[in-house]
Amino acid sequence: MTQTSVEHPFIHGEFAPVSTEETRSDLSVEGVLPIELSGRYLRNGPNPIGAVDEQRHHWFLGHGMVHGIRLNDGRAEWYRNRYVRSAEVSDLLGEAHAPNPWPSNHVTASANTNVISFAGKTLALVEAGFPPIELSDELETLCISDLGGTLDGAFSAHPKLDPITGELHVMTYHWERGNSAQYVVVGRDGRVRKTLDIPLPGGPMIHDTAITARFVVVFDLPCVFNLDAAMEGSRFPYLWDANYKARVGLLPRDGDAGEIKWCEVPSCYVFHPMNAYDRADGSVVIDVVRHPSMFDVERRGPLEGDPVLERWVISPETGKCVAERLDDRAIEFPRVNESLVGAENRYGYASALKEKFHQGGLVKYDLLNGSSEVRDEGDAFGYGEAVFVAREGATAEDDGWLMGFRLNKAEDKSDLVVLNAQDIAGDPVAVVHLPARVPAGFHGNWCPDA
Repeated sequence: MTQTSVEHPFIHGEFAPVSTEETRSDLSVEGVLPIELSGRYLRNGPNPIGAVDEQRHHWFLGHGMVHGIRLNDGRAEWYRNRYVRSAEVSDLLGEAHAPNPWPSNHVTASANTNVISFAGKTLALVEAGFPPIELSDELETLCISDLGGTLDGAFSAHPKLDPITGELHVMTYHWERGNSAQYVVVGRDGRVRKTLDIPLPGGPMIHDTAITARFVVVFDLPCVFNLDAAMEGSRFPYLWDANYKARVGLLPRDGDAGEIKWCEVPSCYVFHPMNAYDRADGSVVIDVVRHPSMFDVERRGPLEGDPVLERWVISPETGKCVAERLDDRAIEFPRVNESLVGAENRYGYASALKEKFHQGGLVKYDLLNGSSEVRDEGDAFGYGEAVFVAREGATAEDDGWLMGFRLNKAEDKSDLVVLNAQDIAGDPVAVVHLPARVPAGFHGNWCPDA
């Protein structure tokens, strides 16, 4: 099929790349930054260098750029944005390549999707067979990482941190491995301690995973590697296959691939689960942002109908799934209090989307009462993903702050906004004004000082 429009929907306006790397310490702050917030807020996203072929470009393939703000002692100490230096980015910038332990035939990408702090390292992440890229505290590229020689190759944009064990649970894929996925567990020391291959009927794009106390979730959904598209030169040959059965696998966390409980789910695509957890009756709850399809008609970015919040209650014994829509509005980038990943949560947070995936406001869900609270500042402002940061000593699940970048469309600049998570529609706790625009992008995290 042809594209739905000639002009690329993810390269103009709020998606347009910025051309310079900034280092600024003269940041103005409205309100009062909480003294407890000592660390860095980091966010990653695609920022292609140079001219873009709008007919062949895919939003997911733009060169990575990490934006960061350091907060300390009630002050915003600096803002930086830096390209993530893969070999291609270094060549385009006329720089030497970063150290790379991988063989020369192991391709690396400019990790453009997420950025985390783990085991004392800052890692820029991407999926589809590529390794992490390690950054300094100031966001300079240090090296292409193999996690101390323990990584088999592919990693993921969305490792799930178990708040109890402190380990990362990762679901990876790579077209060269054929019809399979690979489950990876990274210990608290930053080294891989487990690798498990999972045979699949096709080669699905597996963007994320979820964990519960008992299981790791495998999303085997109908956006799959398409050999014909690859042979025709597609730079991103993962397309919708309406004949591919949508299912979820529940892998026992200490089990092997033969023990997976496979459960059929509604035909759809899921980039991001909000959370998952076990119920006392043995069922598993997975709250997901459900897209009707993916890369069927529009193949340059995720524009296949409104993504909405849905709950799947799955029986590992029967393989049955009961689906319930929790909200009709278009959202993406769901987050929870990270201390409850894999456990039952009452509250969830998401970005509200306007037409064509444009940034809107923020939504806070009360999943116990079935209610929601919305922050909407009109068409002049748009929020990307917002992360929850718990207040030290908090006893309530939502006692803390919601933090994220807000685009001021009139000024073409961005702010870091810190909100009271118990009153997201109220006045901000603090706003840090940035000297530049942060393009609409993907994921980030609050990285507290050790």
